[in-house]
Amino acid sequence: MNKKPVDFPILLTTVILVAFGIVMVFSASFYYSADRWGDGLYFFKRQCLWAVIGFAGLFVASQIDYTKLQKYSRIFLIVSIVLLILVLLIGEARNYAKRWLGIGNFTIQPAEIAKFAMIFFIADTIARDKGRIRKFFKGMLPVLLVAGLVFGLILMQPNLSTAGSIVILTLVMLFVGGANLGHLSLLVGAGAAAAVALTFSADYRLNRLTAFMDPWADPMESGWQLIQSLYSLGSGGFFGLGLARSRQKYLYLPYPETDFIFAIIGEELGFIGATFLILLYLVLIWRGIRVALSVPDLFGSLLAAGIISMIAIQVVINIAVVTASMPPTGLPLPFISYGGSSLAIFLTSIGVLLNISRHCKAA
Repeated sequence: MNKKPVDFPILLTTVILVAFGIVMVFSASFYYSADRWGDGLYFFKRQCLWAVIGFAGLFVASQIDYTKLQKYSRIFLIVSIVLLILVLLIGEARNYAKRWLGIGNFTIQPAEIAKFAMIFFIADTIARDKGRIRKFFKGMLPVLLVAGLVFGLILMQPNLSTAGSIVILTLVMLFVGGANLGHLSLLVGAGAAAAVALTFSADYRLNRLTAFMDPWADPMESGWQLIQSLYSLGSGGFFGLGLARSRQKYLYLPYPETDFIFAIIGEELGFIGATFLILLYLVLIWRGIRVALSVPDLFGSLLAAGIISMIAIQVVINIAVVTASMPPTGLPLPFISYGGSSLAIFLTSIGVLLNISRHCKAA
């Protein structure tokens, strides 16, 4: 039985992030919710419900000894792959993409579950024989084949941003697990070449790239979203316009409650509010890294590293997109953006991280 308390800074920071996110989802979505659904609280109520589900998952996960979960890592992966296949066959289509499974209004995104499953699988695979991961065919290749399968299934939805985040997560965990740097360098080069090829293989991806390079070249079409995001951030100034006073959320900025909620935060709360949010993420990432370095066993260390890497990757990509530092993608801002399954999975993963922190020598 674990008598050591969980890492309180991780728990407190997570609670603050979720509470902050719920407030911002309410602010960013109220007008669109009222216009689209006839209920200004539509997204707010659903986000609150998913937060309750997510915190329940956090509590349960924090009570289960993570070492006992290792033997289920492959089962978890198989379930996630089955769900990815099912979403292609019977999934709900939105905006020309099949990413959701569910009954009625209750839906989940299997791709979010697949991220978590990949973390468990890679951590378990490397922990079983650390030396093997330095060998390409016996160590890295099995992990890459599984990651490739998951990547391909998610890409077929299509969802390149989430598929790409799976690849980045896999490379990070291989690096942390001690994979050969020469092998990783070749993989990074091959991945970059594949990303370029995939970008040019679909018109909508190419349009995103050209819009990123010069959004004002087509301000009414492909460049519209980025331009409105920059207007939103710019008009916020240092102190912001004030909570709920954003102008861009009035149907100017697409997806203000999901992918581009950071722009609304910058507009309403200014540089100070955006910086406060980034500092919260830095605290969470720092504490997560501390846990990964302090836990005595390799599986726990890799599991903690994978969870915090998954969060860090999405934070960096989302903020980079909103600030026009990289081409637009569809990755939500962890704990902040509207999205039920994403919020629930992230909170459950924090629960696992908290359980790992109970075993740390000093965290």
